[in-house]
Amino acid sequence: MSDDLPEYYFRVRDNGAFVFLVDTANRQARIELEQIAVVNIKNGQIKPHGDRALSETDLERIRDWMADRVETLARRDIEDIYRAVDYLNTTTHWAQSKADEDQLEQVTDALLLAMHDLRGVLVRKKAERLLKERAQN
Repeated sequence: MSDDLPEYYFRVRDNGAFVFLVDTANRQARIELEQIAVVNIKNGQIKPHGDRALSETDLERIRDWMADRVETLARRDIEDIYRAVDYLNTTTHWAQSKADEDQLEQVTDALLLAMHDLRGVLVRKKAERLLKERAQN
């Protein structure tokens, strides 16, 4: 099993991770994690843990993980939006075919405000993209 373990372990947290070296070459033949850094994805900061000096290999692996993590989070954001589209479609079907008057009364104002807000943002962003595209041509 220890041959399959990565050299580094990243304990994900909000905006980044704690970075650990994975040690299996100890006398007890146990897996030990030694914290070496704290990473902040938002600002790109890598802080060594304690008095530790990070090697170039450490920094390279951490930067690679950060790049992968940013891609993963971006992909998840898009997946969440597609799920939201599905929920909107499901909500439309529910409102049209299943909801009773009391249920509709409970949710109509909140849904209308959220959809109005979303529509306004989407229309403004679409207009900005079209103007930018025209300016480039």
